[in-house]
Amino acid sequence: MSGQGGSAAPALVSLLLLLWHRAAAIEVPLDPKIQQDLKQPPTITKQSVKDYIVDPRDNIIIECEGKGNPVPAFSWRRNGKFFNIAKDPRVTMRKRSGTLEIGFRSGGRPEDYEGEYQCFATNDFGTALSNKILLRVSKAPLWPKEVLEPEVVTEGSSLVLPCNPPPGLPPPITFWMDSLMNPIPQDERVSTGLNGDLYFSNVLVQDAQTDYSCNARFLFTHTIQQKNPITLRVQTTGPGSRSGPDVSRKVAESTPTFLSPSGTESAKMVLRDEQLQLECIAAGLPTPTIKWFKKGGELPLRKVKFEKYNKVLRIVNVSEEDAGEYVCMAINHIGSIRHSIFVQVKAAPYWLDKPTDLVLAPDENGRLVCRANGNPKPNIQWLHNGLPIESTAPPRTTNRQVLGDTILFRSVQIGSTAVYQCNASNEHGYLLANAFVSVLDMPPRMLGPKNQLIKVIKNKRTFLDCPFFGSPLPELRWFKNGQGSGLDGGQYRAYINGTLEIKRALAEDEGTYTCVASNILGKAENQVRLEVKDRTRIVGAPEHQTSIRGSTARFVCQVNSDPSLPITVTWTKDDKPIHLGWRLKKDGESLTIPNVNEGDEGLYTCTVASEIDQDSASARLTVLDRPDPPMDLDLSDPAARSVRLTWIPGNDHRSPITEFLVQFEEDRWEPGRWQDLASFPGELNSVILQLAPFVNYQFRVIAINSVGQSQPSRPSPRYKTSGAAPDAIPRGLRGWGSKKDNMEISWEVRNGPNLHYHVWWRRKDSGEPWSNVTTADSKHVVQSTDTYVPYEIKIQARNEFGSGPESNVITGYSGEDKPTEAPADLRVRHTIPSLYYWRESSLVPGLSFSKEKKTKGFYSTVAEPSAILSDLVPFSKYKMFMVVANNRYEGPPSNTVEITTKEGVPDAPRFFKISLRSLDTISLEWDKPVEPNGILIGYQLKYHTVNGSRLGRPQLETFLPNVTDFAMRLSGRSTRYKFFLSALTQVGAGESIAEELPHFANEGVKHTPTVPYIDQVDIATQGWFIGLMCAIALIILILLIVCFIKRSRGGKYPGKT
Repeated sequence: MSGQGGSAAPALVSLLLLLWHRAAAIEVPLDPKIQQDLKQPPTITKQSVKDYIVDPRDNIIIECEGKGNPVPAFSWRRNGKFFNIAKDPRVTMRKRSGTLEIGFRSGGRPEDYEGEYQCFATNDFGTALSNKILLRVSKAPLWPKEVLEPEVVTEGSSLVLPCNPPPGLPPPITFWMDSLMNPIPQDERVSTGLNGDLYFSNVLVQDAQTDYSCNARFLFTHTIQQKNPITLRVQTTGPGSRSGPDVSRKVAESTPTFLSPSGTESAKMVLRDEQLQLECIAAGLPTPTIKWFKKGGELPLRKVKFEKYNKVLRIVNVSEEDAGEYVCMAINHIGSIRHSIFVQVKAAPYWLDKPTDLVLAPDENGRLVCRANGNPKPNIQWLHNGLPIESTAPPRTTNRQVLGDTILFRSVQIGSTAVYQCNASNEHGYLLANAFVSVLDMPPRMLGPKNQLIKVIKNKRTFLDCPFFGSPLPELRWFKNGQGSGLDGGQYRAYINGTLEIKRALAEDEGTYTCVASNILGKAENQVRLEVKDRTRIVGAPEHQTSIRGSTARFVCQVNSDPSLPITVTWTKDDKPIHLGWRLKKDGESLTIPNVNEGDEGLYTCTVASEIDQDSASARLTVLDRPDPPMDLDLSDPAARSVRLTWIPGNDHRSPITEFLVQFEEDRWEPGRWQDLASFPGELNSVILQLAPFVNYQFRVIAINSVGQSQPSRPSPRYKTSGAAPDAIPRGLRGWGSKKDNMEISWEVRNGPNLHYHVWWRRKDSGEPWSNVTTADSKHVVQSTDTYVPYEIKIQARNEFGSGPESNVITGYSGEDKPTEAPADLRVRHTIPSLYYWRESSLVPGLSFSKEKKTKGFYSTVAEPSAILSDLVPFSKYKMFMVVANNRYEGPPSNTVEITTKEGVPDAPRFFKISLRSLDTISLEWDKPVEPNGILIGYQLKYHTVNGSRLGRPQLETFLPNVTDFAMRLSGRSTRYKFFLSALTQVGAGESIAEELPHFANEGVKHTPTVPYIDQVDIATQGWFIGLMCAIALIILILLIVCFIKRSRGGKYPGKT
């Protein structure tokens, strides 16, 4: 026999390879029409697990679902014999299903139905089998009653308290507790073994107690069974007690010994893909530590886990390479011991090549392959419709041959349809798979829609689909416009699945295409009409926009498309649909967003779609806003006249902060009123403020960006500067006579506590000593002076901290008396002024002006005095006369003369302002000069870029006299400009007025201590406002009381009967 098999093997292998190349199984499409008409053998689709444990308190359900055409009938075998369901009233089978339901409402025991079940699904074309399902009922037996004697051990000895839980199905989980249901503490010395026993490597005195109890928890019934408690008594070896691991020398130390497993070696078998657990528990004093090794290799650390203080080694998903010798070593300082565990890995059968269903046409060849592996190698057994294949003779229409794990089919016929089962088994388990062989004959059928219209984009690669089916597999050919031979080659490529590829669709490819499928049983055809269209595309994409909050943003999306294709334009924001309504509006190809806010910021996408293609383009909207106010103002580095102010900038809302304005408020001179202190560049957030003495400050900060100013920050804490001697000279010092025999010395008073002024005076050029006085007032009057005499005067400020600097000496005059004579022989030239003059008229038509009379006095001792009057307005007529006058009295007037001034250059324009029209455009506006000083002929605007201290090349613009505005586009958003504007007459350009853009630009720190106060009074804190609100509230309250009284009286009037 062996020789015959050896000589036949090469021939069988050659035959197998030959049939493999000739076999071509048919793939049946999932088309519902095909599936409805297709006859198929049965298939098992759902079944219960092989090892099926059920809860005795529930009904038993054994699942078996299948499909086939016609619908299969189901039957069951129990313990290898036919299970007659109709004879058992407790057992029912679900309709159109093989699932069994076993109920116990009318009595019966679940245990009576334990056994091995197998489901059979049968129709006209064969029989499919389920796995053999082993049904068992879960058990939770009670612990046997027993009397447990106390365990008596010597201190330092080892001990094992046995658990021996009752056998359950499935096995219970064990754990140890005391009578108060507290878990027994476990560590390196005390632990629970895999078998449930409680191990003591060495016993201590504190281990003695009367309630060691083993508990078993049964998962299915959710019950816990408790063993009778065990009493442990510990005998000591000497006086006293020990409560820790450090024992007395009277307790003998010992080398490690193994409590589990016993001996020096043991063996362990585990199945592939299961879990391996190795355990080593050692006795000894001191408590030994456990270490693990694998001989001849390293432990697979990615799979290995150490548990229970290294006493258990666990490997999940065991594979063949995990077999070998594992060594555990128990060590203490007395000695060590080893134990070898030889692990052998076996395997239940597992699939290498699971058989699959086979659909063939008549006279075709095919094969079924069933390959499985295991340890030991599994045995392969074939079944035909549930019966061993050896016991079923092949029908005349089936030419099959079984070659171990392969069945070969040659020239199959309609009667060859059947279900085959492959059973791969060894001593550790089995695998069962169903695979049917279906022989199908069917004329060609078209599966796609009839006369389909396909629209494609010009120059695109195009596929025309013609799904079909038939058995034997039909041949498919394509034709265009019903003419010519089949289309294949050049511009066209035909695929075996019925698809025709047009590599590049052009206008001449339009037309009607016909696909024809044919086999020996007939033919079928279908038509596809092709239209070639122009591409839909966006020719004007929306552009990125930056808008100021509250302005309007507009995106435009210009489209070009095929005129025969309707298109739709949709907008999305951040890939989410936009809800159009009262604010967001779509107008044709544009999207308008009025009154933009931060919520509108994002990526806007315009999508233009036709029925066959689409195009999209995106643009981002960035919304700028005034910055948020700075936060967390902090004062540090205090000094006598300075302090450091630090803050956290607020959100700049995508427009960088260019400047911070620091304001202050003090509570002595003008409490509640804020004024500017200094401005700083936007990159700073910590600055040193220069302060004045004797002031109790608090500060706030305002952030500025291109949009505007933020709200002020919350005020900082108060900071009071200390006192100091005055550091400035009082301003406005002068001396003049209020009467003919006195001189009044006055000056400007400075704010400050306890401030006094030391004043000196003496007659000029007299050599007299200085007279002086100290006063807190703003003036001092020197009495009994001669008339109109010059005096030397100086002043000094003082307080309790010292004296300030002395002023320079000035000249003042005592009082004057009334003149008694008039001047004579008044003459006027264009260069000789008068003392009394007024503007009689202007030579500029329509100019309004004031005829206020002005005076100019002068002091002279020459015989023929003269002076130049320099403040006359050009291009005007003046009248004037002269008098002899002093500061108190005037003499009689002279004769009146008239003069005309020449045309001059104009004054500066009345105003010049720059405003931001958009992010890249500014608007310049101005007004005519108050005094044109002639006939205006126009305006000239000079400007240049500014980069730090460097100026760019100047530019010049000129305008007619009736033009008072100009719009200018900026070369860059960060570019700064300086502008100079002046008016023009025939004489030339007048005084220019300068402005810089941006207004808030800084080159370092600007100290502005002389800026006027900014009145930011809160109306809600004003007394008149509070009084007004209280009066209104009182009036409303009185009206409510009156209404209530009238209503109450009206309800008490008696009614007529």
